[in-house]
Amino acid sequence: MRILGNSSYSIIPTQKHLLYRCCILLIALYGFQLWFYNYTSLSYPLKILNKMQRRATIWILGAFKTSSLEGIKVIVGLIPIKLYLQKLAGRSQLHTLALPPNHITCSLMDSPLNSPKCHHSISLKSLTSHQRSNVKDYLVDSNDEAYGIFPFFFPLHLELSLGSRIIDNFSDRFSFNLSIRNKNNKTYYQQLDNIVLEVSSSNSTTIIVSDASIKNNIATSILHVHIANQLLIKTLHHAVLVTTTKAELFTIRYSINQACSKDNVSKIVVVTNFIHVAKKIFDTMSHSYQGQAMAIFSNLRQFFT
Repeated sequence: MRILGNSSYSIIPTQKHLLYRCCILLIALYGFQLWFYNYTSLSYPLKILNKMQRRATIWILGAFKTSSLEGIKVIVGLIPIKLYLQKLAGRSQLHTLALPPNHITCSLMDSPLNSPKCHHSISLKSLTSHQRSNVKDYLVDSNDEAYGIFPFFFPLHLELSLGSRIIDNFSDRFSFNLSIRNKNNKTYYQQLDNIVLEVSSSNSTTIIVSDASIKNNIATSILHVHIANQLLIKTLHHAVLVTTTKAELFTIRYSINQACSKDNVSKIVVVTNFIHVAKKIFDTMSHSYQGQAMAIFSNLRQFFT
């Protein structure tokens, strides 16, 4: 790198950037699957790689050594090395899950996508839950990702055909009431209180309060189901390797299913901070949450009729 940077004619920054991406990174990250996986210490390898990327960005721009790393990486167009590793890991896991069922790697996994006819004697399926919790390996990450990264699409489903959709037959049965938070939260809370007081007086109205959050790759969703100011259901769910949107959509699906199973319920009110997730239920375009939406469609169609 120093020889190329100090030659008589040198090379332009675009060529330096291309050289770093196509040659140096490929060599430095060769075999990263051996040490880059969940629940393992990454402080030392990431420290070495961050030093490498800092030297590379300074070399590409010809900047001073005291320059801010974040600033020069933005100028050069390089993402943080950890995010780059996560991107490579995701693509590598997709490649692993795309292997044919008779591949030796599939016999070691417990994947729901390409289940082999016979599992290996030391496969993940043969391990107990305690043994599996102690195993830390890239293959375990690929196996866990198989349960969450592949969305289900139903482009030809009857619920999505024109004239049979929920929005076509029952457009007057549902609505969205938006309440935007601002600096004056008293108005926002007052609107929520009015909604609760209005529906609490009716024995045939169910109010559902749901929320979801994610921390350290663990999604937590909670929901309360009330009828006539009485708490009927309170659940707390945890899931790994899922997005907040998927966790919230699952919570809404579960709560609607519970509400529809109750007798003498004529109205369901869902209170959530994720209004865009609620609108996904009635979105007839192809999206990665259609599996959840189809289940909600089935419950709502039965409830509306």
